[in-house]
Amino acid sequence: MHKPNKTVNASAPKTEMPLPEKNQTSEPFAELCRGVYAALETYSNVHRGSGHNSMVSTFLFEQAREIVLDYLELDKDKFIVIFCSPRSAGILKAKLKPGSYSIVSSQDIGIPLGIRAIAADKKVLPRGAPSLTGGGTTRLVSPGWVIWADAPDRFEAGTPAIINVIAFARALQLIRHFGNDAFKDTLPDKLTARDILYHDELEKFSGQKLLEELRKTLIGRGMLVPTTEGEKPFINLDNGASTPTFTPVWNTVIRTWKQSGEAHREIIAEVRNICSEFLGAPQSVYDIIFTYNATEAINLAAECLNRESDKETEPVIINTMLEHTSNDLPWRMFPGISLIRMNIDDEGFIDLNDLDKLLYEYNEKNWHGKKRIRLMAVSGASNVLGVFNNLEEISRIVHKYGARLLVDAAQLVAHRKIEIEKYRIDYLAFSAHKSYAPFGTGVLIVRKDLFKFSPDEKELILASGEENAGGIAAMGKALLILKRIGIELIREEEQELTRHALRELSQLDGITIYGIKNPDSQNFAHKGGVIVFNLKNIFSNVTAKKLAETGGIGIRYGCHCSHILIKHLVGVGSFLSGFQRVIATFFHKINFPGLARISFGIENSEKDVDYLIQELKKILLETRKPAKSDIKQRMNDYIRAASKRVYKQL
Repeated sequence: MHKPNKTVNASAPKTEMPLPEKNQTSEPFAELCRGVYAALETYSNVHRGSGHNSMVSTFLFEQAREIVLDYLELDKDKFIVIFCSPRSAGILKAKLKPGSYSIVSSQDIGIPLGIRAIAADKKVLPRGAPSLTGGGTTRLVSPGWVIWADAPDRFEAGTPAIINVIAFARALQLIRHFGNDAFKDTLPDKLTARDILYHDELEKFSGQKLLEELRKTLIGRGMLVPTTEGEKPFINLDNGASTPTFTPVWNTVIRTWKQSGEAHREIIAEVRNICSEFLGAPQSVYDIIFTYNATEAINLAAECLNRESDKETEPVIINTMLEHTSNDLPWRMFPGISLIRMNIDDEGFIDLNDLDKLLYEYNEKNWHGKKRIRLMAVSGASNVLGVFNNLEEISRIVHKYGARLLVDAAQLVAHRKIEIEKYRIDYLAFSAHKSYAPFGTGVLIVRKDLFKFSPDEKELILASGEENAGGIAAMGKALLILKRIGIELIREEEQELTRHALRELSQLDGITIYGIKNPDSQNFAHKGGVIVFNLKNIFSNVTAKKLAETGGIGIRYGCHCSHILIKHLVGVGSFLSGFQRVIATFFHKINFPGLARISFGIENSEKDVDYLIQELKKILLETRKPAKSDIKQRMNDYIRAASKRVYKQL
């Protein structure tokens, strides 16, 4: 059993971890679980963070592409690997010339990961806008134009199923060693869905005590990372990008991977019940659709709306300046749809009177010709400013004028209570990887009469998402744990941590905080554990790099897939935005610094905040060039050592 209180040297391999009994587990399966566990110890989002964990996860994710090409015996200079869901793989394949690609599926190897890896000839990839749009598919975004990312990012909308992709790559390595039937011979455990989802070593606890005990099971807790001041325990302050996980959730994944197809169907049905109850979405009224991620879920909702024909009117969508790219681009990409983007005040809130006025003009007075507002697509919580929108009041206004409401709840579900039917939400999307289950599952909850797909299409959509049975089970388990802790308790803890952070940050000379700055503000009750800031005369990427290298702290910097909001906050007007477009067009490797962001999860404490403040003070007081250090080499060594633990040769 993993001993969560033990401080672990990151350079040493670990053997203590949850695994099924040896007499029930094949050697390939045990090796797969060891590799995935090692990846979870250093898990974070890829390409977007500054800390050690993000760098390791990025390295492992990109190595997975090379492993696929090795498995398929393809030229790495000619081919590129794109990871996607079964459904999005089908959409991409339809745009490729026969013979220009190869595909390998997790379904074929006997592990329910829901992964397709398409190795395509770089020269034949379609140009222009991808079929699925959202986070990661762009390099730069403005209200009127988009610069798309290069392949493979352009075809991997949203946060990829990072851990599942790593597991998939490790499984391919093990197949090459043990043979094609390495995982097909694994005998299934005969456990019920309730055994897997409802029973764990912490089931006797609830509330505050459960939260305390759960923190001890954080996978990767106490990992030491190299810094300029020696090895230090890694501090994760990047939970808004993705959350780590805990031993009970990982155990749920292992047990699910070992079940039969029939058992998977039972687990998936039970997780639907869990989602329905947790989110107040009765299944008699709503369809609960499992997807690859939240981005795919929002793209599905946009496709539903686009299929509704009404020759008498022209559809208009309202969203806000707060939106993540995944709740902006899908609405822009469909022809014939107009988009209205509402402004925000200094703290990050929209004016509800302006919303009422807009709907009144379009849908009651018909002052804009045939244009009618069909939908408001709004974030439940901003991934930049951390503000929670008043969904109940927004819904009341929207439905008063015959429109619908979609909520991007990616930043909401793990932090605040939500009742979908009570709030009359028509569509809601969220992702498991921001709710302590980073195994590649998203969800679209949609009113039954609005899911505009034929029975055959719906069957394909359901099959695509449900192939990832382990990810679905992990999400169900994580939601049950959050429920047992209590969302209200999580809210209180998060607010205390945010209050403490804002008070301490405001004492620093040379810091600019954006959004709600004062914990005594009347709107602070609607503020979550996300804070963006800049240090005077220091770019955010430099701040993030120094926090990682000197303090072992992982944060995120940049535009946070919310380019329009970031430009607004830092005062980038239309002229400068146009200049950025020119620069980004001709210099593909350039990155725009944006803002630094800290974001809390349930594993964080006031000690983490105090340590952050201490490290920020060092950065602000640094007046001379720091002495030369070998930290870059030591960080590279750390990354490669972590990689060897995951993809080690037998």
